Amino acid sequence: MPESQVNFLFLQGPHGPFFGKLGHSLKAAGYGVLKIGFNRGDRFFWPRRLPYVAYEGSESDWAGHLEAEIDRRKITDIVLYGDSRPLHAAAVKAAQKHGLKLHSFEEGYLRPFWATYERNGSNGNSTLMQLSIEDMRALIDDKSADLFEVPAQWGPLWHHIWYGALYHLNLLFPSRTYARYRPHRENSISHEFFNGARALATMPIRSLLRRHHTRRLLKRGDPYFLGLLQLGHDSSIIAHSAFHTNKQFVDLCIKEFSRGAKPHYRLVFKTHPLDDGRDRLGAHIQASAARCGVQDRVDYITGGKLGTLLDSASGAITINSTAAQQALWRGLPVRAIGDSVFKKDGLVSRQPLAKFFDKPTAPDRAAYLDYRRFLLQSSQIAGGYYTAKGRAALTRRVVDLMLAESGPYERLAKKKTAQNPPPALKIAEP
Repeated sequence: MPESQVNFLFLQGPHGPFFGKLGHSLKAAGYGVLKIGFNRGDRFFWPRRLPYVAYEGSESDWAGHLEAEIDRRKITDIVLYGDSRPLHAAAVKAAQKHGLKLHSFEEGYLRPFWATYERNGSNGNSTLMQLSIEDMRALIDDKSADLFEVPAQWGPLWHHIWYGALYHLNLLFPSRTYARYRPHRENSISHEFFNGARALATMPIRSLLRRHHTRRLLKRGDPYFLGLLQLGHDSSIIAHSAFHTNKQFVDLCIKEFSRGAKPHYRLVFKTHPLDDGRDRLGAHIQASAARCGVQDRVDYITGGKLGTLLDSASGAITINSTAAQQALWRGLPVRAIGDSVFKKDGLVSRQPLAKFFDKPTAPDRAAYLDYRRFLLQSSQIAGGYYTAKGRAALTRRVVDLMLAESGPYERLAKKKTAQNPPPALKIAEP
């Protein structure tokens, strides 16, 4: 039987009903469940039969309010998605201060068939940042485990876009309860909704243009490097790199490409599958390339199947996008500029960017496969947030992981120690 004093506090989750489904499962297991919501979208996706509290204060008052709620409601566990959001960053500090378990969800490091579940933080705040490949090799449970083929496409995008648009549609309506709420993204709520709606409406035409540009690139027969762009509001860019925008990354890549790449090479920038065009990167890339005198050697492709482009690429450059995992799987050289969970010796190049474009260093294939095995045996959980089938698969596995005393990496270490206990000391008789 569960201990009666265990109470889970849910904050903001991925768009859609996943956190609500997870709350139901924990409640059915006999644990206390509560959600604090910050806007109509949070309320919309949380089940009506589960406890819910609306936070009506400002962001500046949130930390003090949270401290009071933790004490009053005897909170033992905090559940959140995206630990770098300002509201969530305060919750991370509170969990550390009070010794609470922090359950951190993120998009899968090995997308799209997995989601990420960690304790204490994700991405640049993940425990993975402290582990070397050798550390991981020492903890791998079974090196013969199936590694699974990496898919060519990110996943069922329209589900993700639909839930995002529905979430922001709820935020469009004025609310006295949430009047002091401010989104963590720079764009206004109306912009977020209309960007999502436009992305859904224009998917067919964008798909046709993407296929045309991809075919034209591949028919040229020129070798090329692939720049993996991220969403402009990606917290990993802001919190875990020296960049504030994709445009800064683009400018650096084009400048170093013009200095180091052989004259017959091209540089191709590919947008994130969910990019809605708000940053006008196409025009910026053209202008930046013209300034560096390489306007005839730089291309821009929106969304689409990443695998198709990686299959013919000579290497990949990114800030810290998990899309680089697909490049590493193919044995392609990768240069990561920001901090990331895959930025390990043996995996990514440490060369100056101009030298990378001239003669890139390839990853150690064996090191990457062991890295991948480690993730699949620990924090990568089969399932997803945005389809009913994916949510069911994910909830089925993750509830027991949340109820475990240890997080995924510590649990793997304890299992390894149990399998290989240290030898008993032999004391010589007098």
